[in-house]
Amino acid sequence: MPPAQRHRSQGNARPANGPALLGAASSPSPCPVQNSCAADQKSADGGSHDTARKLGPFCSGPTNPKTRPSRPHQSRDLQPEPPTRAAQMAASTSPATAARAAWAFAVATCVKLLLVPTYRSTDFDVHRYWLALTRALPARQWYTDASSQWTLDYPPFFAHFSRLLSLPAPLVDAALVTVPVPDSPPFAHLLYLRLTVAFSDLLLLGSALLLARDARRRQRPFLALALVLWSPALLAVDHVHFQYNGFLMGLLLLSLYFLEQGWDLAGGLVFASLLCSKHLFLVAAPVYFSYLFRHYCCGRGVVKGLGRLVLMGAGVAAVFAAAFTPFVYYGQIQQLFNRLFPFGRGLCHAYWAPNFWVFYIILDKVLAFLLRRVGFNIAIPEASFTGGLVGDSSPFAVLPKVTPITTFLLVILAMTPCLVRAFSNPQPKHIIRWVSYACTCGFIFGWHVHEKASLHFTIPLALITMDSLNDARHYFLLSIVSCYSLFPLLFEKQEYLIKVMLLLTYAALMWVGFTSHFAANSDQEGKKVNRSGSTVKKNGFIGWIGLSYLLGIAAIELWSRVFHHHVFGDRLPFLPLIMVSFYCGVGMMYSWMWQLIYIVRHT
Repeated sequence: MPPAQRHRSQGNARPANGPALLGAASSPSPCPVQNSCAADQKSADGGSHDTARKLGPFCSGPTNPKTRPSRPHQSRDLQPEPPTRAAQMAASTSPATAARAAWAFAVATCVKLLLVPTYRSTDFDVHRYWLALTRALPARQWYTDASSQWTLDYPPFFAHFSRLLSLPAPLVDAALVTVPVPDSPPFAHLLYLRLTVAFSDLLLLGSALLLARDARRRQRPFLALALVLWSPALLAVDHVHFQYNGFLMGLLLLSLYFLEQGWDLAGGLVFASLLCSKHLFLVAAPVYFSYLFRHYCCGRGVVKGLGRLVLMGAGVAAVFAAAFTPFVYYGQIQQLFNRLFPFGRGLCHAYWAPNFWVFYIILDKVLAFLLRRVGFNIAIPEASFTGGLVGDSSPFAVLPKVTPITTFLLVILAMTPCLVRAFSNPQPKHIIRWVSYACTCGFIFGWHVHEKASLHFTIPLALITMDSLNDARHYFLLSIVSCYSLFPLLFEKQEYLIKVMLLLTYAALMWVGFTSHFAANSDQEGKKVNRSGSTVKKNGFIGWIGLSYLLGIAAIELWSRVFHHHVFGDRLPFLPLIMVSFYCGVGMMYSWMWQLIYIVRHT
C-alpha cells in the first residue's frame, strides 16, 4: 500500500469499543458490526459499494485502493459536504426495514391494547383533567385555573397537544371535556385516553424509521429499532402508569435524525419545539448549543457564519415566541414559570430516583446514626427515613444542604467533557451518544428527578447499542436496571406478573439478539482481527461481575416480595424502596461513568 493511502486508512480508523462492562473481558474489536452492517447495506443498495467504504470509522483495516478512490485529507472539525440527491435517496429507509418496523409497532400496539384495563396512576387523572381544561377553558385560564389539584405544569405546546387530542372526545362522551371532570371515569373515558397515548406513539415509529440509517448512510440492524419500539420501561410508564413519553421521545429522535443527516437548522427547531412541550429536556440544551454553534455556524467565514447564527437564533426564538408570547400578553409568564419550575418540591421525589443523591442521603443517615451512638446530639430531620424526601425543609442531619444551584453546577460539571468534545470535534455520528450522556448527567445529578426520566437516555442509546459489543453489553445492563427501577411505580398485585414478564421478555430478546449477532460476526470473519463473537463465547456476554450484579436484582426482588414482611412486619415500609433505589443507583452510576469514559476516549 502506498504511504499516502496507508496514512488515510489509519487516519480514518476510529475505535468502536468502549470500556468493558463490569469486568467482562474485552479484546480489540475494530469493527464488531462489520458483517451485519455490510449485509444490511448490500440488501438495501444492491451490494454495489465496498464494505469498508460503507462502514467508515468502524473498520480500521487497510483499504483496497482499487475499490476506494483517493480523497484529499479533510480536517476533523470541518462540516462534511451536504449529501447529494442520490445519497439522500440511498439514505431512505428500505421497504423491508419499514415493513419489519411496522410489524414490531403492530405487536407493541396489541400489547398496549391488552394493558388498557390495568392499574393507572394519578397521572391519568392529571392528563384527563388537562384534556378537559384545554378544551373547556380559553388559553388565558390554562395556567391560572386552580379548581383542581391537577394544575397544568407542562409548557404551552403540550397544552396545545392536549387540546388537539380532545377534539374527537365529544364523539365518545361530552363529559370528557367538561370541567370539573367526573371523579370516577367510566371505561369509555379510560379507553379513549389509552388510545390517545397509543396513537401519539406513531411519532416514535416515524422517527425510528427515519433513523433506520445512521449518519454514515448505513442500515441500522432491525433489532436496534425493535428495542426502541418494544421498550418495557416505555410500555410500563406510558400504557400502565400513564404518560405521553412515546410522543415526546419521538420528537427527540426526530431532532437527532435531522442532526445525523446534517440538517442542523431543522434539528434545532424540532428540539426547541420539544422544550416547549416538556421543559425537562432542557438538560440537553448545552450539548445542542455547543454542537450547533460549531457545526452549523463556525468554519464558514465571518459573514456566512454570522448569517447562520442569526438564522438559527431567529428560528429558535420564533418557536419560543409562538409558545410563550400569548402568556406574556396575558401577564401570566411569572405564573407559568412558577408552574414549570417548582423548586420548593425538594431535592428528590417521594420515591427516590436511582441517582447520586441516593448515596448522599444514605450517607447522611449512616453518619447521623454513628454520631448519635458515640454521644453527639444529632437532631433527627423532619423528613424521616421511611417517609421519602419531599418538601422545603432540609432533611440532612450531618451533610450540607443541597440547593437547586448546587445540582445545576454539578450537572454542568459532569457534562463538560461532552461539551468540549461536541465543540472541538462536532461529528454527526456522535450526536446521539452526546445527547444521551447529557440526559444521563441530568438524571444522575439533577434536582427533583423522577425515576421515569431514565427513558430520556435509554431510548436513544438503543439505536446505537449494536455499534459494538461493549455498547451492547452496556445497554443490556442499563436497560434492565432502568426498567427494574420503575417496578415500584406498578405496586398493585395484579400488575406484578405483567411488569416481570415485560422485563424478562425484553432481556431474553437482547440476550439472543446480541449474542447471535456478534457471534455470527466472529464466525464470518474467521481468522481476521475481529474477535467479538469469540469473546462472547469464551467469557459470556456480560462477564461474571455483570451477571452477579443482575442476580443481585433478583435477590432484592425476592427480599421485597417474600422476606421483608416476615422479618419486619409492618415496620420500615420504605426499606424495600430504598434497596431498589440504592442498588439500581449503582448500575446507573456505572452507566454514567461508562458513557463518560467512552466519550473521552472515542469521540
